[in-house]
Amino acid sequence: MKLPRTTLILILLALGGSTFVYFYEIKGAPQREEVKEKKQQIFSFAADDVQSLTVKTENVTLNLERNNNAGDTKWLIKSPTAVPANDPIVSYLMDLLVKGKSDRILSIPANQLADFGLNPPQATININLKNQKTHQLTLGKPDFNRRFLYAQADPTPQPDGNINVLLVSTDFENAVKRELSEWQQPGDNNIKNLPSPVQPNPAKTK
Repeated sequence: MKLPRTTLILILLALGGSTFVYFYEIKGAPQREEVKEKKQQIFSFAADDVQSLTVKTENVTLNLERNNNAGDTKWLIKSPTAVPANDPIVSYLMDLLVKGKSDRILSIPANQLADFGLNPPQATININLKNQKTHQLTLGKPDFNRRFLYAQADPTPQPDGNINVLLVSTDFENAVKRELSEWQQPGDNNIKNLPSPVQPNPAKTK
């Protein structure tokens, strides 16, 4: 039985479409997922690559520097006061910077940054690497259901004049909105109050 030419063309198109779907949806899935993961990563440096950080919020501008000398702390506060830093607090922020991912990217006109809390931002983190390269993360306001924060990573205008805005974890807000005392290494509160030594009474003279 000879099929009409139109029917034969439709069958060939259907087979071609099925082949495309197979290779795109099944065979191409791992490659697409890898690209997706790369796009979600905010930065590509490692924790050991970072030499110093500057965290600027409404309340404080904090300069942190890695302690290259063997000591009790990995990080030092250089200003507004020069004291050892609270390592767990700094490590929490560092972990977010190194492993943090963006849920998605929005492309917006530059004149709408204020609508996302990014002009001015609620916090700015400047990162200086050991190889002299620098990065910046600015944090804006939460989205409508407070699941994410609007943010910019190394903000650069696109060819069309728009700006990329990321949606990042609200953990970033928790990491930077701290009083200066929280960034400082806690004092040693384990020193016991020892009794004052008893002073001998002078011998009575007769």
